[in-house]
Amino acid sequence: MTEVLEAPAEATALAEHGAPAGRTNAAGRLLAVLDAFGPRSRALSLSEISRRSGLSLSTTHRLVHELLSWGALERDANGRYSIGVRLLELAALAPRGLDLREAAFPILDDLHHRTRGNVHLGVRNGLEVVYVEAIRACATHPTNGRIGDRWPMHATGTGLVLLAFADRELQEEALRRPLEQFTPLTITDPAELRRKLAQVRQSGYAVAVGQITLPDLVVAVPVYDPFGDLAAAISVVVEAARAKPQVLVSMLADASGEITRRLAAQSGQRLVRAVPRVRGFAGGHGPSGSPVSPGTTVAPRADTAPAPSAVRVSASA
Repeated sequence: MTEVLEAPAEATALAEHGAPAGRTNAAGRLLAVLDAFGPRSRALSLSEISRRSGLSLSTTHRLVHELLSWGALERDANGRYSIGVRLLELAALAPRGLDLREAAFPILDDLHHRTRGNVHLGVRNGLEVVYVEAIRACATHPTNGRIGDRWPMHATGTGLVLLAFADRELQEEALRRPLEQFTPLTITDPAELRRKLAQVRQSGYAVAVGQITLPDLVVAVPVYDPFGDLAAAISVVVEAARAKPQVLVSMLADASGEITRRLAAQSGQRLVRAVPRVRGFAGGHGPSGSPVSPGTTVAPRADTAPAPSAVRVSASA
């Protein structure tokens, strides 16, 4: 039997906080509690969970206790709650999570060492991009991106790529929604975002400056599965002052193609068609400073030294 809300006040709270429809039963309430957490809300008090989920304090207390007992939540010495390791174990079973990360990590790690930048692997979840892998550059210009972070697609390089190659209906839905601003450079005008997405589709890659943090420049490209369908996007974030976007585009394109080949080998599939490539760009220089022609592949250098203090960011970090 479907469980209904215990009090009209709780239903009002759900509506006021914009909780998704269908969360008036037991399962919906549990999901509302978990949904209260996010990249900028990693540790919450009981009252904060109640407010963010739109549930009464008594209901929140009961559900949090159940989730705590099961391992979905953890409680620290200060009485604040965070996502538990049990959910990480389940998340690792997601096909777009573990398999994709296993195929991509060696390539992303190499990309990180060669660029000395922050590297992300993102997949689309609704109208957001979720990082399923993140490697942070501590020695040069670290960012706060972590595994499990989710961001609006319009504000990140991986998100722009995933949105640009999504179906038209989803693009229009994203364009109809308010575009959250993180810096003065964040794209918040739907018309500007529409032009940006068209540019990404034409070129096959995204370049953006200061969308979430002002000193940063991000370059991102799509990653395709063995059947030629969009599977994810990868990006490198570096300090804008030292960035060479053309070089990063070529390096990312090579990395994307290698991830696709590893996915094919991992699943025993043969590539249905050639891995799509980004369109050529005018000019640029390779890692050694030599000119890069449009469409040129920049091969890894055998003498490239690893970036010092490289840290792989884990979900528990």
